[in-house]
Amino acid sequence: MIRVDKVDNVEYTAIHQPSSTLINPHQPSSTFINLYQPVKLNFPLLIARRYLFAKRSTNAINIITGISVFGIAIGTAALILVLSVFNGFEDLLSGLFGHFNPQIKVTPAKGKTFEPDSLQLTQVRALPGVLYLSETLEEIAFFEYEGSQDFGVLKGVDDVFARVNNIDSTIREGRYQLEEDERNCAVLGAGVRNKLSINVENVLAAMTVYMPTGEPAGVLDKPFKTRSVYPVGTFAIQQDFDNQYVLTNIAFMRELLDVSPATVSSLEIKCKPGVRVSDVKDQIRGILGADFTIKDEYEQNEAFFKVMQLEKWMGFAITSLMLVLMAFNTIGALWMIVLDKQKDISILKSMGATDRVVHRIFLFEGLLLTMLGMGIGLVLAVALYFIQIHYGIVTIPQGFLVESYPIAMRAGDFIPVVLTVTGIGLLAALPPAQRAVRVPAFLKEE
Repeated sequence: MIRVDKVDNVEYTAIHQPSSTLINPHQPSSTFINLYQPVKLNFPLLIARRYLFAKRSTNAINIITGISVFGIAIGTAALILVLSVFNGFEDLLSGLFGHFNPQIKVTPAKGKTFEPDSLQLTQVRALPGVLYLSETLEEIAFFEYEGSQDFGVLKGVDDVFARVNNIDSTIREGRYQLEEDERNCAVLGAGVRNKLSINVENVLAAMTVYMPTGEPAGVLDKPFKTRSVYPVGTFAIQQDFDNQYVLTNIAFMRELLDVSPATVSSLEIKCKPGVRVSDVKDQIRGILGADFTIKDEYEQNEAFFKVMQLEKWMGFAITSLMLVLMAFNTIGALWMIVLDKQKDISILKSMGATDRVVHRIFLFEGLLLTMLGMGIGLVLAVALYFIQIHYGIVTIPQGFLVESYPIAMRAGDFIPVVLTVTGIGLLAALPPAQRAVRVPAFLKEE
């Protein structure tokens, strides 16, 4: 005989078969074999889904469950937004570095300067992935301007330098010009300009540059070589560059250092759009050999980017701890559901549900609660992301380079967030699931 019953609005089938032997006279004359199997597949998930949206005997359980879902949603959104804000700052600073550092920089493996071979230089310029190549020469110098003095780095650049990094777009006052009417001009970082109190509008005031000449030949020889340049502009990129760099033309720099007309300290290269920088790096290394160090943008600022990544994942870890605290709400909600559904658990056990099945029901219940909260949190994070992008609701105090917090959402960041939130949700479901297993199977005859 086949019988169909309902438990918690779920249909089950059982085969009722008479017993051939009665071992105990008080034992019923029939027994159920092939005990209650669900009509639908994945029985524990089905029951868990029913429990998630079923009415509770007490309204407080609904409130606790809602708080649990809300906490998971807020924690998920916080994780996504924390990573996105760090991504935004990383992209912002990378863009700022790009206004001074090239995509590829070639320096000598030994020493500070070198004279590039003209044939090799032609070959590098002819590479399919190379758009511009600039020759630069820099050295530490001492500057003086109307009584103010400071040390810095004087960097001589050619006419292609501004095309390599678009530094002329960072000019905050004055203009980008390195030579004018046979006068040597200079463009200074904003920090150098402030320390020397330079007025770039005063075309008659010159800045004196002191460059060491090495060991003096005699007692009366001067240890410094002095020349004058005229400040005409100020750039603002990033504090490290702004506080120490002064740009001038490379011919003046070579004359000041008393070196040959071909001497450089680095070759700075901009690649064509769409090409892989790593491939161009390998091609340049094949031409120049092992006597040169070739670095891309990341390698030029490797220490900075490593610190940024460390701060990013430390922020992620701290926010995850906040989510762990919120998981106690999930434990409480699931525990209350277990207490509310004790009768149903007993019926399921009396119908043949094993402890493993009951355990999986409430693991799935915790997972569904977590997935619901996580889904709401992801939608909330994406919504806040677009609001910040278009309206800049979270602003930065005046004096910074941007008016609102930079933010950049990356698809790769969703993977650790989903794994973290899911893992915390499953861990939170373990204690209530163990409690559900301990509910006894009480059979009552109607």
